[in-house]
Amino acid sequence: MRLVTFDDPTRQSRIGAAINDGRIVDLHSACALYLRDVESESAFYRLADALVPPDMRALFRGGDTSLEAAHKALDYALHHDDGATGPRGEAIFYAPEQVRLRAPIIPKKFFHTAGNFREHHEEATKAGFSHPVMPWIVFFQNVDAIIGHEEPVIYPEHLTQELDYELELAVVLKKSGKHFTPEEASDYIGGYVIFNDITARDIQRREMKSGVFSFCKGIDTFCPLGPWIVTADEIPDPHKLAMELRVNGESRQRSHSSKMSVKIPEILSHYSPMGYAAGDVVSTGTVSGVAAFSGDPKAWYLKVGDVMECEIENIGILRNRVISWEEAYGHKPAALATQETAK
Repeated sequence: MRLVTFDDPTRQSRIGAAINDGRIVDLHSACALYLRDVESESAFYRLADALVPPDMRALFRGGDTSLEAAHKALDYALHHDDGATGPRGEAIFYAPEQVRLRAPIIPKKFFHTAGNFREHHEEATKAGFSHPVMPWIVFFQNVDAIIGHEEPVIYPEHLTQELDYELELAVVLKKSGKHFTPEEASDYIGGYVIFNDITARDIQRREMKSGVFSFCKGIDTFCPLGPWIVTADEIPDPHKLAMELRVNGESRQRSHSSKMSVKIPEILSHYSPMGYAAGDVVSTGTVSGVAAFSGDPKAWYLKVGDVMECEIENIGILRNRVISWEEAYGHKPAALATQETAK
């Protein structure tokens, strides 16, 4: 399944499944219909609330039981025509233009892996970056910075002049746990999602003088995630996926998930002493081709109006446009306005 979080036409947040023709199936309503028609459950909505709640983190808290119920609901819905409705007459199918996709999940914790692709470390070394990007580093991402597919990245021009992109594959956990081995890691994987780790490189260089970095990657809207979560059963081996990031149609990052220095089971096991909650997200590091380490960083750094497309094989395309602070908020940043007044 391709699991999405979306706003329906009444602007209510729902969870669904994106199907091949572009439509979205409301999984909660489809589950209630399945329970009424197939399982002959009298309390079909109350049971649907427990099995396939209209919240992605709550769905993953249900683990395999909820994911299996969502599969059954989707399969049952697909046997109906486009006009099928739920038990209360609500829509089950939505056309893409009727809904607004949101970030598929807002995790409780977002574990961020840096420096896991040897090629990224090598390009950083060649570029003479302030500190080597050694495999591998962990820190927490700011979950409040998460945005979804087609939502804009806001360029904070008063903070940075070196806005960069980083294509990454991320893992969504389907159950809580701690202190498990790499061999046990597959039991925790619920699905996979695309992550674009937007980074202010000038801020990062200053932060790395102390050997740490976080602010440079955690600024508002710097965490595009989406367009959906592909469940683990759809991707037998996450280390066999082609990866590409394009800016305005031009290929910038092009690599393969097989090039990870540390594989996903080892990553998940290594972080597990900190403890996972169901729905937590773990990134796996970016590939070579970022602007900062290119032959002409100034030409490659992101600019207002740029459109980024992050594509990972068997998952999809995450697309986000860069907009100005003024376009987002209707005014210039206070810091810039003060500077201009002083001049």
